[in-house]
This record gives sequence, structure tokens and C-alpha cells, in this order.
Amino acid sequence: MLANILTLAWNGTYQRALLSAQSTTVPQSAVPSAKSFLANELLLTRSPAAPESLPSTLPCLPTPIIPSNLADFTSRSARLLSLVRKAGYKHTLAGTRKTTPGFRLVEKYGMLIGGCDPHRYDLSTMTMLKDNHIWACQNSITRAVHAAKAVGGFSIKVEVECQSEEEAEEAIRAGADVVMLDNFSGEGVKVASRSLKERLRKGESREFLIEVSGGLTEENVEGFVCDDVDIISTSSIHQGVKHVDFSLKIIH
Repeated sequence: MLANILTLAWNGTYQRALLSAQSTTVPQSAVPSAKSFLANELLLTRSPAAPESLPSTLPCLPTPIIPSNLADFTSRSARLLSLVRKAGYKHTLAGTRKTTPGFRLVEKYGMLIGGCDPHRYDLSTMTMLKDNHIWACQNSITRAVHAAKAVGGFSIKVEVECQSEEEAEEAIRAGADVVMLDNFSGEGVKVASRSLKERLRKGESREFLIEVSGGLTEENVEGFVCDDVDIISTSSIHQGVKHVDFSLKIIH
């Protein structure tokens, strides 16, 4: 049943866009900010101010191009969130920065309406250190974190992509705010996150967050759920999405 249910994001911004496109038509009903709906359910009705205005409204009527995309982002977010909640995950489910060029705001909004965290908006939102950055700092995670902290100052968080528990520990000791366990197995995530939290947070009172990412989908995400992981992030909720088919009908 869940696979046949969509979640539509809707707010006053899109209603105003409809009104500005054709001032003689008025949306008479709309779904709230987020609602799940089944196939063939009526979402919106619009009535022309006068019959003679109908021809002029036709060019602007196919405006659901944005919600047709947005509905799939939102539906995927809500569906994946439902899966991890049922698996007992209580923390943050997030998208990633890897959005469609020129369409980022819409995709981030879809994640929010679906109940997910939108992650960083762009490269300036948070410093994320990857293998190339570390290589450029003499292959030292510690040097890379210190350099990023020096440039970004106190207001910019620093996250480090890590391929092992040892790399994550070095990043945390260097002062990273977030460590990403990237492309770990489900069991590897559970072992590494538990070890890091017990040794460095409880044992040494260090403050940090653990993010897990890399190849997570609806089919495998439940295997990565554990209390020691603060953020599960995946691009599967906003990459390769399909348009939801909205039909426009003239009611006689």
C-alpha cells in the first residue's frame, strides 16, 4: 500500500505562483503543507472568473511541473523516514548536497516536507574534508582539520569523510565536529560508532556527531540503524527521481 501513496508538498508560495500566472483564476481548494494521497484523488480546483477567460488560462494551466517533481522528492523522503523509524531509529535522516543544478531549493524543500533534514545547502554551509583535501595537507587528517578550522573560524562546522574507525578517531581528536563513516558495512557502522562514542565521548567527553552515508537505499538502510549514529544521509531520496503524473481535467 505504501508504494501507492504519494506525499505532496504544498504551500502559499506555489499558490501565489499560480495566481500570478493568471490573475483571473483562483485556487479553491488545496492540500495542506504535507499530505499523503492515493491515485486519482483530487488535489486542486481552479475556476475562471468568467467563462470568456478560459482560453487565456489554458497556456498557464500545465504549471504543476514543479509539484510533479517535488511530490517524488517528498514521497521518497517520507517513505525512507518511515522505514528507519519502524526499525527503531530516533535520530536524523538527511539528504545530501548532491542535488540537481538549478533545482536545489525545490529538492531541499521536498526533503523538509517529507520529514528529512536537507543537509548542507551548498559548499559554504559546512566544510567537508574529503580524500583530496587530506592529500593536499600532506596526507594528514589532523593538518586538514586544523587548516579548515583556521580558515572557517568558529562559525563553520568541519566534517571529515572517513574510511575507517582509525581515521574517524584522528579527525575527532583533531577537532572535527562531524565524522562521516563512508561506505561502511552495516555491521562495520555499528561496531565503529559504538567504539567511538564509548571511548571518545563518554571516556574523554569529546563532542562530535557521527554521520553514516554511502550507498544507502530503501532496500538496505535498516541494516545501518543503531543508536550511536546521529545522522543517516542518502542521496537516494533526491537522485533519479521520476515525475509524478498529474492530470488536468476540465469539469463540465
